[in-house]
Amino acid sequence: MNTINKFGKKLYFKGNLSLLDRKCISIVGSRSISLYTKNLVARLSRGLVNAGFVVVSGGAIGTDIVANENALPNTIAVFANSLDEIYPKSNEGVIKKIYSDALALSEYDEVGKIQKYKFLKRNEIVVLLGEVLIVASASLKSGSMNSIKIAQKLNKEIFVLPQRIGESDGTNFLLANSKAKLIYDIDEFINSLSSRFSLNFKKEKQVDEVLDFISKNSNLKDAYQKFGNLIDEYELDKKIIIKGVEIFINQGDL
Repeated sequence: MNTINKFGKKLYFKGNLSLLDRKCISIVGSRSISLYTKNLVARLSRGLVNAGFVVVSGGAIGTDIVANENALPNTIAVFANSLDEIYPKSNEGVIKKIYSDALALSEYDEVGKIQKYKFLKRNEIVVLLGEVLIVASASLKSGSMNSIKIAQKLNKEIFVLPQRIGESDGTNFLLANSKAKLIYDIDEFINSLSSRFSLNFKKEKQVDEVLDFISKNSNLKDAYQKFGNLIDEYELDKKIIIKGVEIFINQGDL
């Protein structure tokens, strides 16, 4: 495998190294996440990429793979295993896309040696790569809290998504103790970051995935299976109309 030196570490890589030259935002969070959190992470990742950022995460089950997948091809995934093997297997499809279209990094080249301490070291690289750290959700004793400690030592700003009491005690603890800032409006947050880092990213008009899907498939069940609670948000915003088992774009508001 090809290697580079970064942060005083020898890193193995596959993919597009030029992503390292861009402004990166790190996103971490729980492996087990609610549909609500999944939808927010997906929306956040797509928005950051549209603004010109690269999204960094750990390629793991849950928050990581949602962040990486929705940021393709402008994403960096850091792994705690050799890039010559796919881990976790459940993420194989997305990981292969990262290998070919984005960027994968790892400190390790030995196949078959998945060890807990390697995940902690991986977390350090994820945090180091980002201008700021976003924590989607976290329990009080979790790998995400380890990432938070690393960010605090590096004096990196930490942001968290809003969560209900009892569903993300780690991030709620950070908010209660003024150790993180709340992302209460995703669009405003992304605009603020863009201004801070002077991004003048020119892009073509983005296709709205939800509306594009509905324009080709009016089955309500299919839409919910693909986008979950995001469908409810679109209905509240009057972007779509639901009639029985069918769903339509609200042409009057668009």
